[in-house]
Amino acid sequence: MQSLQFTTESSSNGMLERDFLMGDVPGVLWSSASGAERAPLVLMGHGGGAHKRHPAMLGRAKSLVAGCGFHVAVLDAPGHGDRPRTAYDEREIAELRKAQAAGEPEASIVVRYNARLAELAVPEWRATLDALQKLPEIGADGPVGYVGMAMGTALGVPLVAAEPRIKAAVLGMMWPDALFEVARQITVPIEFVLQWDDERVPREAGLALFDAFASKEKSLHANAGDHFGFPMFEVDSSVRFLARHLGRPVTPQS
Repeated sequence: MQSLQFTTESSSNGMLERDFLMGDVPGVLWSSASGAERAPLVLMGHGGGAHKRHPAMLGRAKSLVAGCGFHVAVLDAPGHGDRPRTAYDEREIAELRKAQAAGEPEASIVVRYNARLAELAVPEWRATLDALQKLPEIGADGPVGYVGMAMGTALGVPLVAAEPRIKAAVLGMMWPDALFEVARQITVPIEFVLQWDDERVPREAGLALFDAFASKEKSLHANAGDHFGFPMFEVDSSVRFLARHLGRPVTPQS
């Protein structure tokens, strides 16, 4: 059985950062530096081509830790960050870059590649969740949330569907093609974000995925702008959403 091993630890600006290995999968756990207070855990999935310490991940983690005292964990997805790329990764990425350079549709490539990554990542995430819940500051009985945009949604939808410990999720900005059937299995509260003028994932695709969730409580946050124009106030909204469903008060941030 694989075990979780912490490798480095540091703290700054009120946030404790602990690098870990779950077997050979690298991750990071952020917590409040004020002490080992029992608090819910939020799992985050990074976007395609990014990694566990991408500025978007660090920024969200700071908001979640400072705003609600959550513990926040991110894994490097297969073929990303500190994980080596396989020959399959290299072929898929090369095909994607070729399509992008030629101005050709990329959806089928991204959907296929992300579906394969999800097959690998979901068991890794579930094993990591098992291990993190053994920590006294998290515990096995606490609620868990999930946040992931773009590829983080492609990996997150099957994870949320498979994992009953996840009680609420923030998702968005991904093609629905490989996710329809899985999304229909999800009933937990969902906050779904899409960019109305997204040049990569058309709004019709985002709306179709939102519609597929079977959740009785789901909210759609549609903002003007392109794929990379994601507004930062949506991060604050996700903090409030998770606080409400994971049972934490929100501390106003300056």
